[in-house]
Amino acid sequence: QTSCLFFSPKDEHSQEESKCLHDSNDGTNNNINMCPGVGEHPLQYNYTFWYSRRTPSRPASSQSYEQNIRQIGTVASVEQFWRFYSHLVRPGDLSGHSDFHLFKEGIKPMWEDESNRSGGKWIIRLRKGLASRFWENIILAMLGEQFMVGEEICGAVVSIRFQEDILSIWNRTSNDQMTTSRIRDTLRRVLNLPTNTIMEYKTHNDSLRYYYYFCTTAATTVWFFCSSRSLLIWRLHVVRNMVLGELRVT
Repeated sequence: QTSCLFFSPKDEHSQEESKCLHDSNDGTNNNINMCPGVGEHPLQYNYTFWYSRRTPSRPASSQSYEQNIRQIGTVASVEQFWRFYSHLVRPGDLSGHSDFHLFKEGIKPMWEDESNRSGGKWIIRLRKGLASRFWENIILAMLGEQFMVGEEICGAVVSIRFQEDILSIWNRTSNDQMTTSRIRDTLRRVLNLPTNTIMEYKTHNDSLRYYYYFCTTAATTVWFFCSSRSLLIWRLHVVRNMVLGELRVT
């Protein structure tokens, strides 16, 4: 449950005071977004925290994944970020198959989102025990605009798994080699990674193709298993009937 992600109740009053109204496309003021409070230091972009958790034995469809992911808060200033972040459980203290996502406001942490569709992500696999420190370093670099790639950065994800943890940063344009190389080099610097650290870049299109291939293969396997099982049961019934003399073979 989302409430379990916080060490203590967050300061809802202070966050409520920082809400403001923005004109929507139809000219009405009913679109509430986070804004910096008086005297606060604004971020260049608003960012939204998300959380997801699922059972590893149940592969999620894109629809069930979207239903499972939970938006837990949006920040618009440095002060709002630290107020919110200081109450969040650290990634290293999460259990099971859990993920924290921090994305620019308006971008869902999904491959299919319009801002992510043509992009990809750098992936770093971590041994257990490093996730909390690396996650904090990467999101501070992202909020502080240290990547210097304009609007390319979409967000970052830390994924807690049983054998290892995975850190990734998503960008909009996978075929822009200069941008992806700069993101890689900045990651190495802000995370102080050894030169022999293996980093993998994966496009979201590749992830989608792999996902649909996996789903198709799994469905075929289940169909074959069920068909084979039905045939086996039918043969067992035939043998049984022959033994009992209920089937006459001419």
